[in-house]
Amino acid sequence: MTAERFKSGDHVSWNSEAGVVRGRIIRIVTSPTKFKGYTVHASADEPQYEIKSDTTDHIAMHKGSALTKLRT
Repeated sequence: MTAERFKSGDHVSWNSEAGVVRGRIIRIVTSPTKFKGYTVHASADEPQYEIKSDTTDHIAMHKGSALTKLRT
């Protein structure tokens, strides 16, 4: 089963240590890249998504399986 595909600008939510966070996808990563000191193992088949929180300046990176698309 493949995770849902998202696009830039989609409004999504995800679980974090602080609870449920909401934000907008600002970039889709489709190749391995460094993010906050870690290597993100993204690919065209399994992209990861860079997301900016709605309430803070926090930027997160998540797999599609960790995200839920929100209605706008």
